Amino acid sequence: MVIINRQTGGRVRGRGPRRIVRPSSSSEPATETVFGTHTFEIKGYSLTKGMGVGKYIESKKFSIGGYEWVIYFYPDGKYTKDNNYSYVSAFVRLFSRVATRVSAFYELNLLDQRGKRKRHAGSHFDHSLEKGPIIFRIGGCMWGYNQFYNRKDLENSAFLKDDTLKIKCTIGVVVTLSSDSPKLKTIEVPESNIGAHFGVLLDSGAFSDVTFSVGGEKFHAHKLFLAARSKLFLTQLVNGGEKDEDGGIVVNDIEPKVFKALLHFIYRDSLMQDTELYMSRSSLFSSLSETFPAKLLAAAAKFDLSRLKLMCESIFCKDISIDSVVSILLLADRNHATELKLTCLKFTVQHLKAVMQSEGYKYLNQNHPLLQAEVLETLVEFQEPFMEKPKHEIVNIESSEDDDP
Repeated sequence: MVIINRQTGGRVRGRGPRRIVRPSSSSEPATETVFGTHTFEIKGYSLTKGMGVGKYIESKKFSIGGYEWVIYFYPDGKYTKDNNYSYVSAFVRLFSRVATRVSAFYELNLLDQRGKRKRHAGSHFDHSLEKGPIIFRIGGCMWGYNQFYNRKDLENSAFLKDDTLKIKCTIGVVVTLSSDSPKLKTIEVPESNIGAHFGVLLDSGAFSDVTFSVGGEKFHAHKLFLAARSKLFLTQLVNGGEKDEDGGIVVNDIEPKVFKALLHFIYRDSLMQDTELYMSRSSLFSSLSETFPAKLLAAAAKFDLSRLKLMCESIFCKDISIDSVVSILLLADRNHATELKLTCLKFTVQHLKAVMQSEGYKYLNQNHPLLQAEVLETLVEFQEPFMEKPKHEIVNIESSEDDDP
């Protein structure tokens, strides 16, 4: 759209004031589309199968057009009615909180890893540009494809190589510019990489001043980092631990792999990339505590690493189901994982009839009467709001199907 305002004048003979010719002026709002891409690499694809319909793996946040975005991949599909485990689903979500609507085009591609061609699995660019961009109305709004690709075909294709899948997302954000103001080049500020630098320091062992002996393995660290991140880590281990013949502090109650993950978090402020963290957890109450994420959760609780603790809680939160909720509830209660415990309690009362028929609930009834009482208290607390809840709610996440953008 072009809006032009003109003022013209000329010199007139005769009486009256002298008029001066002024130059014409115009303003021309214009739009342009800012494009960017992000490749989401999913390693250990086979381990994601069986997560359950509606459960997803998300990419790291990435910035395009001044907004942050996230890719969601559903290994077993987003909706049961759409695929019945036959299709994988893929969506792009506007992560940033926004006060106005965001107009954007998006494209999601599976990358052919033979390097010969690119599979155009689905894209809003397939539609005519005259139809306009997709509108992301609020932060959290999602657009994508419920039937992104047939899972059987995918697993026999060149898109899957070494159990790794790559999804390329291209986003074009529509922005409005004004011609009467100078156009400034957007400066992309990279994400902080301080954790990577500290990680190099940890891996190299340079300037380390403390050594830990864990299950026969040696770990070199720095007291300054340990003290800054966890005072309990420093006081319980460094200042109060027994030492071996080489002067290393002996750690008996933590496995080497878990201890390595603790140090990884302390230095890098992130989870260690390990397939065991994303494997389908067992729903059996007797074996859940033996899994790697459960041991890491217990270690995070012991040393008061609240952020790591929440990261572990979020892993288990995605695995809550009718059969697993009781075992996860017991784990959360044992490790004082407040957010995870509350989520389990809410899920239990919302699906109480089905949960009560599970083996886990029978175990809870026989062995943990106090925790069962908390379930009943939660039921009473939330019963009235659930009864008054309207049949249809407005939610903050919207999605579109392939044929209905």
